[in-house]
Amino acid sequence: MNVSVSILAEIPEALHESLKIYLETHPDWDQDRVFSAALSLFLLQNGDSGTPETSPYYRQAARVYLETLFQHHV
Repeated sequence: MNVSVSILAEIPEALHESLKIYLETHPDWDQDRVFSAALSLFLLQNGDSGTPETSPYYRQAARVYLETLFQHHV
């Protein structure tokens, strides 16, 4: 079961402008999909996958990242 949690975040204006341009040129992506991919990639790159306590969360972040990248909207 996929559960979503809504968050509110402030980002620099330059990053917002880049995001707007990206979304305008990639109609199969939306803001939620970009944020999900970015956050899960950050956690994969900076998380600790070596301990038994954190490895399930690492795998979950990896699953979210891959599902986000390869989902296709019709």
